[in-house]
Amino acid sequence: MALSKEQKTKIIERLRESIAKQKAMVFVNFAGLAAQDIESLRKKLKEIGAKFMVAKKTLAKLAFSEEKIDFPDKNIENELGIVFGFEDEIAPAKAIYDFSKDKESLQIIGGYMESDFLAGQEMITLAQLPSRKELFANLVGTLSAPINNFVYVQKANIKGLIYTLEAIKNK
Repeated sequence: MALSKEQKTKIIERLRESIAKQKAMVFVNFAGLAAQDIESLRKKLKEIGAKFMVAKKTLAKLAFSEEKIDFPDKNIENELGIVFGFEDEIAPAKAIYDFSKDKESLQIIGGYMESDFLAGQEMITLAQLPSRKELFANLVGTLSAPINNFVYVQKANIKGLIYTLEAIKNK
C-alpha cells in the first residue's frame, strides 16, 4: 500500500529529528527477519539508548539531504533499517553485530560515525572492539599491576620471615 504525502512527510520529519540528535548511525538490511525478531531487536536497542527505524530509500535520502549528509545508496535495497545511537557511538553497532550472529538475515551495510561514512566491514570491525568500560577496566588493571605486584612481593618477604620465626620457635 502506498503512503500518503502526509505520512511521508511525518516519516521524513522523524528521520530528520533522529539524524539531528544521533551520535552514530548503523544501516542494516533486515530482509527475511521475522517481526518478532525485529521487536526483540528494538527492545535490546532501547536498553542501550538506541532506536531502530525502517524507511524507504527515497525518504531516507530526502531526510539526509535536508540535514546536509551524503546518503550512501549504492548497497541499499528498497527498504532500509537505520539504527540511531543517541548515547554511545559504538554500542549500536555492537548490539546489531551481536544480534546478527544469531540471525544471519540481519546484515550491517554501513553507518555514520562522527559525520564520516563507514562501510559495512568497518562497522563490523568497530563492533568487535571492546566497549569503553572494558577498555577503562583494562587500563586500570594495567596501571595498578606494578603496585599490586610490589605489595605481593613485600607480603611474601614478611610471610617468609614469619614462617622462619615459627620454625625456630617450634624447635
